[in-house]
Amino acid sequence: MARIAGIDLPRNKRIEIGLTYIYGIGLASSQSILIKARVSPDIRCKDLQDQDISNIREIIDTEYQVEGSARRIESVNIKRLIEINCTRGRRHKLGLPLRGQRTRTNARTKRGTKKTVAGKKKVTK
Repeated sequence: MARIAGIDLPRNKRIEIGLTYIYGIGLASSQSILIKARVSPDIRCKDLQDQDISNIREIIDTEYQVEGSARRIESVNIKRLIEINCTRGRRHKLGLPLRGQRTRTNARTKRGTKKTVAGKKKVTK
């Protein structure tokens, strides 16, 4: 099993897709890593040679911010936005969408599940 940057890559997926399981590496980054390492993107993760894994690991370690450091950088950036009290920081603090989406309807993922409001009691005669 290929283990890169502390992540076990899925065995039956193509290496091109498997590398995207690492936080901080998307499809474009994955493709450029494989070109630099001279590894075919069509090879399955379980069929990788040890030399291929070490080449990929070396490229990722030297050229990319992944996993813990990438998460840390992201959280520091969000804290900075909150601290300077800009619009995006306030939206982060309130748990609302940041990029201009409507909130009157939708935005359930960000706002949370709908809370039911008690209705009026019916007047009985």
